[in-house]
Amino acid sequence: MTTAKICIAAAIVAYLAIVIYIGYRCSKQNKNEDDFYLGGRKLGPFVTAMSAEASDMSSWLLMGLPGLAYLTGVADAGWTAIGLAVGTYVNWLIVAKRLRRYSLVANNSITLPQFFKNRYHDDSKLLMYIGAIVIIIFFIPYTASGFAACGKLFSSLFGVDYFTAMIISAVVIVGYTMLGGFLAASTTDFMQSIVMSIALIVVLVFGVSVAGGFGAVVENAKALPGYLSLTQTYDPVAGTGGPYGLINIFSMMAWGLGYFGMPHILLRFMAIENEEKVALSRRVASIWVVISLTIGVGIGIIGYTMSKVGALPVLEGSNSETIIVQIADYLSKNGVLAALLAGVILAGILASTMSTADSQLLAASSAVSSDLLGDSLKKKGGSGMAAARITLLLIAVIAVFLARDPNSSVFGIVSFAWAGFGASFGPVMLAALFWKRSNRYGALAGMVAGGVMIFVWKYLVRPMGGAWNIYELLPAFLVALLAIVVVSLLTPAPEKSILEEFEKASGK
Repeated sequence: MTTAKICIAAAIVAYLAIVIYIGYRCSKQNKNEDDFYLGGRKLGPFVTAMSAEASDMSSWLLMGLPGLAYLTGVADAGWTAIGLAVGTYVNWLIVAKRLRRYSLVANNSITLPQFFKNRYHDDSKLLMYIGAIVIIIFFIPYTASGFAACGKLFSSLFGVDYFTAMIISAVVIVGYTMLGGFLAASTTDFMQSIVMSIALIVVLVFGVSVAGGFGAVVENAKALPGYLSLTQTYDPVAGTGGPYGLINIFSMMAWGLGYFGMPHILLRFMAIENEEKVALSRRVASIWVVISLTIGVGIGIIGYTMSKVGALPVLEGSNSETIIVQIADYLSKNGVLAALLAGVILAGILASTMSTADSQLLAASSAVSSDLLGDSLKKKGGSGMAAARITLLLIAVIAVFLARDPNSSVFGIVSFAWAGFGASFGPVMLAALFWKRSNRYGALAGMVAGGVMIFVWKYLVRPMGGAWNIYELLPAFLVALLAIVVVSLLTPAPEKSILEEFEKASGK
């Protein structure tokens, strides 16, 4: 192994050791199931903000977004980033504070399915069961894609067997999450957001330097038709530019709708120690997201110039997503310090993946142990904490099995799962928080309609192309909203106790 590889390995091992230690320390603070799954509602504003955004962005921020910008220019990546930035801010602005308050009013709910059940006084528990099934359907393969991303990173860096590398990554993630639960996941996510930020800044500064300065980057990008435009797009195969219409813009910006239904983000809102600190968290989260997304798109543009000047190979297709790995590899050849910085960059990619996978594991395991099996465990006098950890381990084993193929998809499934949660939970969450007349029948109809429409649009409608080629989240979200409104109005109004809780949660 070369000196550069040793330095990279040392940086990554140090990082992994730190997250395991955090898990160990946090394990001492978990006294019950509420602590394990919601951290006892004791998260500070900075940890809440940064852990929410780190668990949100995943490796897509450091690989998918720059890769998209590298290939096709600003339009696709830029409108997606704008949609995500707007969605982040609006979610923090209108949902965070009210959900924190309402989750307490609704019988101290500690999971999203529990909140829906308690909010609508659903004695049948259908809302909770269906919500838990939605989480399992979309989160287990999502977690598998995170394991696969870690395996591919280690395998490509050190030439080790993919499956072995993936198992090691999974063991580390499962280890600190099983030990410390939500508090460990949130604390490590906070640290991981810092590592991701350092990685982005190092890549940006180094990339601009190698590319010959910002002027050279802009000039090279301008030479490609439509590359720097938000109203045109660049076709890397044909080498030509083309119009970027309103349908494309709305489709990409629709990513922002997903935030209203993301369990691993919404749980952070429920866990903040004081609802009055939400405003500070909102500012921190929004600023970090805007800066990070902007740099992510910029790195793709800079990477093109680095390829143009011969510093990096020309990347095609899905290989464009390795742009930051390629930059780190180039950096590592410039001495020991540079190699250590390269290790930090690669640890940033690892951090972005782990920060999402740990939150997904917790959400999926809570759906099983707390929502699906909770009553059964209580009747049998079982330990909620033990059941939570065992369930988390079993889900991780399933995710490892799904990720065993080195050719398994990493990023395609992120888009699909994001749409699934956004359409299944997002409209129901907005109705639950802001529409007094909504009832459990409408919530059930919206949850089912949104989830089903994701599959219908993805596999039956969108392949028709043309005007139908819209990201499935947008039509599914609208269908779910319509179902909630229509069914709620056609069925009996909520009972008085539900309305009283709504008024209390509204602060009236």
